[in-house]
Amino acid sequence: MSEPIKNRYDFVVLFDVENGNPNGDPDAGNLPRVDPETGYGIVTDVCLKRKIRNYVEAVMEGVEGYRIYIKEKVPLNRSDAEALAYLGVTEDLKTAKKADPSLDGKIRDFMCGNFYDIRTFGAVMTTFVKGALNCGQVRGPVQLSFARSVDPIMPQEVTITRVAITTEADAEGKGTEMGRKYIVPYGLYRAEGFVSANLARKTTGFSEEDLELLWKAILNMFENDHSAARGKMAVRELIIFRHDSEFGNAPAYKLFDAVHVQRREGVAVPRSYRDYTVTVDEALPEGVSCERRS
Repeated sequence: MSEPIKNRYDFVVLFDVENGNPNGDPDAGNLPRVDPETGYGIVTDVCLKRKIRNYVEAVMEGVEGYRIYIKEKVPLNRSDAEALAYLGVTEDLKTAKKADPSLDGKIRDFMCGNFYDIRTFGAVMTTFVKGALNCGQVRGPVQLSFARSVDPIMPQEVTITRVAITTEADAEGKGTEMGRKYIVPYGLYRAEGFVSANLARKTTGFSEEDLELLWKAILNMFENDHSAARGKMAVRELIIFRHDSEFGNAPAYKLFDAVHVQRREGVAVPRSYRDYTVTVDEALPEGVSCERRS
């Protein structure tokens, strides 16, 4: 693998949804997630990471070092066992640790080297946690916040009909069945993220190549994951702040405050990205540069 990144980054992601449900809430009948006090829409960090993982898994299929650890229908223990087999560990983990005090680091390096999402987001590897190994919990250099809509959203319940009948008995008495789906007519969401060069160097080895893949995955995280339930979703802009040092040259909140997303004058109810203007302050702290990608 290449050398770890040497610069800290902070970033802002702007994405929107049109006539879809960006992130259903299982505690509310799969309604779009909403802050009940303000009416602003919410998309969890877990949801966004899933899209990034899916993209990387699709475009880097079969490439060494870019497998995905957390994926559907694959037990984590199965991947954990690969590390033990590679290192030739056959006995109890506590016994193996006594025999080889450096076992923690070897397992961590194997998992980070083979799985992109561990190298990026970190992971809790239960097999090793239960075995009392410190490598079971890896802090990743990349972290994402919950996304929040720029304006309050108004989820709508849409009643639908279908001609497919579930049972023979139902087919004798009716020709259609009723159903419902929940949508947000339009919502522009903003998420913020952080990339720690210090954690990349000390823990996972997250590299410049990994970073460039991350930016590409964020920009395209909805492009290969479209569905009728999510409607039309797209990342509109990725705003990247690059620090000239490993530990950063300014607090992240100051950089996030420099990004302004405002409704255009005369727009009462936004219904497209064109109803907004996005600006970034030109006067940034010394040692910080800004790049805008779309």
